Amino acid sequence: MRASRNGGDNPAMLEDSIKAAARALSGAGQVMAFTGAGVSAESGVATFRGAGGLWEGQPVEQVATPEAFRRDPLRVWRFYEARRVQASTVRPNPAHETLARWQRRFPAFCLATQNVDGLHQAAGSREVLELHGGLWRVRCTACDRQREDRTVPLPELPPRCSACGAIERPDIVWFGEVLPTDILSAAAQAAAKAEVFVVVGTSAVVYPAAGLVEIAASAGATIIEVNPAASALAHLADIVLRGPAGELLPRIDATLEVS
Repeated sequence: MRASRNGGDNPAMLEDSIKAAARALSGAGQVMAFTGAGVSAESGVATFRGAGGLWEGQPVEQVATPEAFRRDPLRVWRFYEARRVQASTVRPNPAHETLARWQRRFPAFCLATQNVDGLHQAAGSREVLELHGGLWRVRCTACDRQREDRTVPLPELPPRCSACGAIERPDIVWFGEVLPTDILSAAAQAAAKAEVFVVVGTSAVVYPAAGLVEIAASAGATIIEVNPAASALAHLADIVLRGPAGELLPRIDATLEVS
C-alpha cells in the first residue's frame, strides 16, 4: 500500500495536504486529471440515481442501454432531453475553472472525464477526453454521422439524421457498450506518462475508466485524490484531500501561485 497523507476534517491536516499537493504539482511537467460526477454535482447537475436524481425510482438501465433504445427510442430520448434541459441551466464551478487554468499552467496537461455535460469545455478546457460521450452530440443509428446540437428543447423527438433520415441517438456510452477505443487509448497513454495524477469527484468504481488510476499508480505517478469520501481506489493515493473539489482545487491553485 502506498503511503497516504490524509487531509480530512482536521484543518491543520487539510492545510498540510493542500501544501503537499501544490509541491507535487509545482515540479511536474506532465499532469493528468480524471473527473467524475462529483464535480458536476457541485454545479447542480442531477445524478442518475438517489433522492432528487433524474427519474427517481426508475432503473437507469431501462433508458441507458442499446436494448432500451431499440425497444422504445422515444422513451430514451425523453430521458436524455430531461438531462439536456437540466444541464442547460447550470454553469461551471471553481473546480472546472481551476482545471482549465491548469491546462495553461503545465507544459503537458490531460483532462479525462466520465461526465457528459460539457461543463469542462464551458469553463475553457480544450481537447477534453470524454470517456462516456457527450450530452450535446447526437449520432445517426444508420450512417454513424455525428453532430453537435445544443438546441433545448429539441424540435423533434426522436431527432432524425439530415443525411439519411434514420433516427439519431445521444452520443453517450450506454451500459453494455464499449468506450471509444481512441479516447480510452489516449487517456491510458497520458496516465502512463503522468508525473502527477489528480482524481477528482469520482467513486472510481466504473471500469475501464477507473483503471486509469491504476495505470498512473503503476507507472509511478504521484496520486492526489480530491473527494468528499474515499473512492474505491483511495488506497493508491499519496495525497488525499477530503472535501468539495470546488473549494479544494482553488486552494491548491492559490498555493501554487505563491510557491
